[in-house]
Amino acid sequence: MTRRSGAVPGVRAATEPGSKSRSARGGAGTRRDPRRGGARRGQPGLRGPPACPSWGGGGSPAESREPTPAALGVGRARGEELPPAARAPASPMEGPRDPAERCSCRNTDCLERPLRRLFEGLASGVAACPWPFVLVPLLLSGGLGAGFLFLPQRQANDIEEQFTPTGGPAKAERDLVRRHFPTNDSQRFSAPRLPTEGAYAALIAVATNGTSVLDPTAWEEVLRLDKTVRDPDYERLCARSDGSCASPNPLLSPRGDERPPVSGSLQFPVNGSVFLGAALGGVDADGGRLLSARALKLVYYLREDGPEAEDSRQWLHSFLRNISSKLRELHLSSIQVTYFTSLSRQQEFEGNTKSVIPLFSVTYFLTINFAIFSCLRLSCIRNNVWLACCGVVSAGLAVLSSFGLMLFCGAPFVVTVANAPFLILGVGVDDMFIMIASWEQSSRKKEKSNVKSLLAETYSEAALSVTITTLTDVLAFFIGTWTAFPSVRAFCLYTGTAFVFCYVYTLTFFGAVLVLNHKREQGNRHWLTCMRVGVDKDQAENSCLYNACCVGSCSRQSSEPEGEHPMSIFFKEYYGPFFTNKWVKLLVVLLYGAYLGGSVYGCTQIREGIDLRNLANDDSYVIPYYDDDDTFFSTYGPRVMVVIPERVDYWNEAVRRGIESCAQNLENISYVDKNLSESWLRVYTVLAESSSININDKTQFFNNLPVLFSIRSSFAWDLNKTQDEIEASRFFLQTVNVTSAVDEKNLLNQLRETARQCSIPLKVYHPAFIYYDQYLVIVQNTVQNVAVAAGAMLVVSLLLIPNPLCCLWVTFAIASVIVGVAGFMSFWNVNLDSISMINLVICIGFSVDFSAHISYAFVTSGESSANKRAIEALSLLGYPVLQGAVSTILGVVVLAAAKTYIFRTFFKIMFLVILFGALHGLVFIPVFLTFFGKFGTSPHNTKSEKPELSLRNYKDSS
Repeated sequence: MTRRSGAVPGVRAATEPGSKSRSARGGAGTRRDPRRGGARRGQPGLRGPPACPSWGGGGSPAESREPTPAALGVGRARGEELPPAARAPASPMEGPRDPAERCSCRNTDCLERPLRRLFEGLASGVAACPWPFVLVPLLLSGGLGAGFLFLPQRQANDIEEQFTPTGGPAKAERDLVRRHFPTNDSQRFSAPRLPTEGAYAALIAVATNGTSVLDPTAWEEVLRLDKTVRDPDYERLCARSDGSCASPNPLLSPRGDERPPVSGSLQFPVNGSVFLGAALGGVDADGGRLLSARALKLVYYLREDGPEAEDSRQWLHSFLRNISSKLRELHLSSIQVTYFTSLSRQQEFEGNTKSVIPLFSVTYFLTINFAIFSCLRLSCIRNNVWLACCGVVSAGLAVLSSFGLMLFCGAPFVVTVANAPFLILGVGVDDMFIMIASWEQSSRKKEKSNVKSLLAETYSEAALSVTITTLTDVLAFFIGTWTAFPSVRAFCLYTGTAFVFCYVYTLTFFGAVLVLNHKREQGNRHWLTCMRVGVDKDQAENSCLYNACCVGSCSRQSSEPEGEHPMSIFFKEYYGPFFTNKWVKLLVVLLYGAYLGGSVYGCTQIREGIDLRNLANDDSYVIPYYDDDDTFFSTYGPRVMVVIPERVDYWNEAVRRGIESCAQNLENISYVDKNLSESWLRVYTVLAESSSININDKTQFFNNLPVLFSIRSSFAWDLNKTQDEIEASRFFLQTVNVTSAVDEKNLLNQLRETARQCSIPLKVYHPAFIYYDQYLVIVQNTVQNVAVAAGAMLVVSLLLIPNPLCCLWVTFAIASVIVGVAGFMSFWNVNLDSISMINLVICIGFSVDFSAHISYAFVTSGESSANKRAIEALSLLGYPVLQGAVSTILGVVVLAAAKTYIFRTFFKIMFLVILFGALHGLVFIPVFLTFFGKFGTSPHNTKSEKPELSLRNYKDSS
């Protein structure tokens, strides 16, 4: 898994001869600096694994070997000692700094020098005494890891709390409803009047073979099903009204023994005063007469207030444990049953973390093997297997320490945090590859034989690159903590802290491991047994495998220079010339137009908000229930409560006309069926007119309310009245055709906007609105986080990338990749929700990986034409970009097998990010640069500057 560099690649970061592959961050070469007359080091390339391997590497550590361009830090200080082929300029401390090197709008590389000195000092300490830097991280991780003892207490997987915006209006409206209209589940239960979803078990019975659930055989099975659910414990805990358990369906009597209704005998959707729209689905009606129904819903409500609340929860748990076996025992043939409870969504969501645990082991296994394979050598001395393993261990220690610290501090642990180890593992392994690559390059210089000087040079280059990338990542994640979604805040807090620990352990623990491994190599000891390895003349004729495993290398002679890597030759000789052909460039422009057009269109099709079914596993019993509910019961939506939260003079006719006008405006919304509204005031007004009751007087208004309540007792629950005042009242609207997230968003916005425009203070509420509230802030929060994170990335780039034009191309790539990911994720059935928001913030960093390095290699190239500069950039960095993309996908590909939307979404967006990032870095950016080549050259380069000053050339002179 690769991650972006906050730095940029050196133009001469070509894959050296003799290297199997190269760093995903590229490398650093040398280039003539016209201001100093000497050679200067290039900027860092992409980070990643390819710099590690050198398959032919053998011989003793002291042997001169071919230099490998490592994935380095953000440039080395001018005047740093170079091999003889590149004359070293004077030390920066020996005289005043050249004015051309000072910060300016054309040279923004200002922060390198003090950071470099700092890291050299740290390296000296690590090299002088490595064991404390190995042991302290281990002990610290062990101590902080004790924080996992608090994990059961810190788990905060409440769906409402974590996946709905903090401070959402619906939560305040719910508190208002609770305050004015307290419930009494044991005496006067009414499901539409609940301020919450309630505690319930629901079953949907669907008639098989296209028949009606009201047919006698199907109805008989429905009654048997109802009798099975109504056990003695349910009868004790059921929500009650008028002294008996609330009916699970209006067509069933409390005894559950009535015959099926005769076809045509019932009106639909309202039969008398009973609303049947939520009780029957797949209805066939003729002129309002009910003929048949494919499905019937049974909802068994339990008491959730008072001492019985915990018993109700236990009954629901028992229901979920036993319902499958009971359904099998019933041998139902005429109906198919799906089930759900008020606990189901939460239980399934909490099980997501357990389902992904096996994937952790698979990912770590793949990563360890990939790291070992990348660092494997045909030398039993210089084999870097232990370095690869310790690099993965360092990332694991970072996870252990950061998560333990957060748990000690009381930070809530949300299921979204389970994505973090996959990302942190990739970051740690990439940092390891950078350190190894830089160490290898430093150790190949004969004059750098002292371990302190070796580690100092390694840190001055690699640690700076790690610092920049860590800085940008941590900034992005801590900016993400500003969101309104607690699940996003938790993920960003845990992951940002883990990045800090990963950075610290890379510079301490892994740096010390490098020193100890160097001492082993200097002692000519075997990588596995640590026994001294010698070379006798008699062993020269042994097999290559024997010599590699037991002698030191495949051959006891010094390694011969090897040819350039085939992939680098491919990019130089074939790929680059192909894409700089004028007809191919025209095709690429058309391809980008199609990409951009498709992306923009996709952005217009983005679905907002999290579908609650996506919080369950794919094979959960919840999914079939949701499917049946959508299929048969989607015509009628939430029954919305409209609350008048203040005292108004209901006995004033003008006030009543105002309330009626507001009610009619709400009923005129396209999502509301005006024929299904329920208003106590409207009925009271009609009653007064028909019975000649005077309700224009306050006293008469109050005195005649019992008449209204005798007609409809439930109306008494819609007024919060004292002796002589009505503190609040409510009426109900029936919504229809709310079948998608767009409908939910539009319904909520239209209801609230109409209520705001009313002359009477009104609040609209339904328990589902708590989840609908995410639509109000998800786009705003996403744009805010992405924009701020991208702005932070641009500022860091301007400070640390010494070419402003390159920064503009980086900005273009960020914007283009973000648009592409956002657009194409809608084609892949990924909603814009709090989960995908996390990944969009992450993708800002990854989108920089592939374009910054190619564009910087182009603008700093000394070639005479734009096409040649593009070919050179691709030949140097095309292979690292490709390998970086492959290694990143390898880190997350196991998540594609997850049975949970949360983890699959992480994979899908990361895949899109890597795909589009690589497409920009390898196709779009190189081609576009050829069109604007004359505007993109670096001010430090001259036309006469030639590639002969590459890192490869001073090897030939040394």
